[in-house]
Amino acid sequence: MTGLADRLGPDKVKLGVCCTLWWNDDFPTIDAGISFGQAASEMALAGFQGCSIGHKYPSDAAVLKAALDLRGLRVSEPWTSTYFTISKMRQKTIAAFEETLAHVRALGGTELVVAEFGASSHLLPVDVFANRPIFTDAQWDALTSGLHELGKIANSAGMKLSYHHHMGTGVMTRADVDRLMASTDPALVHLLLDTAHIAFAGDDPLDMARAYADRIGHVHLKSIRPEVVSRVREEGLSFQEGVELGVFTVPGDGAIDFRPILEVLADADYQGWLVVEAEQDPNKAIPLEYAKKARAYLADVLGW
Repeated sequence: MTGLADRLGPDKVKLGVCCTLWWNDDFPTIDAGISFGQAASEMALAGFQGCSIGHKYPSDAAVLKAALDLRGLRVSEPWTSTYFTISKMRQKTIAAFEETLAHVRALGGTELVVAEFGASSHLLPVDVFANRPIFTDAQWDALTSGLHELGKIANSAGMKLSYHHHMGTGVMTRADVDRLMASTDPALVHLLLDTAHIAFAGDDPLDMARAYADRIGHVHLKSIRPEVVSRVREEGLSFQEGVELGVFTVPGDGAIDFRPILEVLADADYQGWLVVEAEQDPNKAIPLEYAKKARAYLADVLGW
């Protein structure tokens, strides 16, 4: 038993895994033909308690819940893209969020994750660093206002909203996160700490965890391969090319030391999901092998 076993024990945190180990939701061509059923069974076999929602999952909430219940899994979070910073998309964004909220509630989930994808470069075949959007003051105001409205909707439903900073978007770097956190109400908008996205952007995930320990509402544990990050920067590669080259990997692999980050969360009395992520090509990185690698690493660090 380690000190973390008491402060981040099973009574406080739940361990989830993202389906992007088994296929890619941003880039459907990154696929090894693995079915939802196989992926869900392997998530449970690797020792995880929950999972995010992906495009291969059954769309009917009752069917999906039965399939997850069968394997002892719960939904950790859905993904909802927001488009508050581009024209005439506010109402459509809110409508899509409310639809997602209803779906997750039917599944027994309590967490909602959003990221602003207005003018994002991460889905385009372009240099992801050079072409990511830089928001104007008016766009920041639109994003803040929109997130506050979503936060109120979530709170009224007894759910929690967390914002996911993301490569290729207008909230990518530590400076972007700082501005978002300063401009949003902590009671309405929490921070999703994604260790690899902030490291890929060139900033320190441990430093960001320390700065916002009391705002973190959700955690994605994902590592990076620095040599691939350097290649993406130097060669002006796209986000998809970075993913295909293996820029992301699971905890227990890659360059990020997760122990001090978990210590920060424990010191802040964090309670919620710790979700392992790693968009990798399942044709190159066997999903079950990497899921078990991550779970073994977390067992060693957490003590359970």
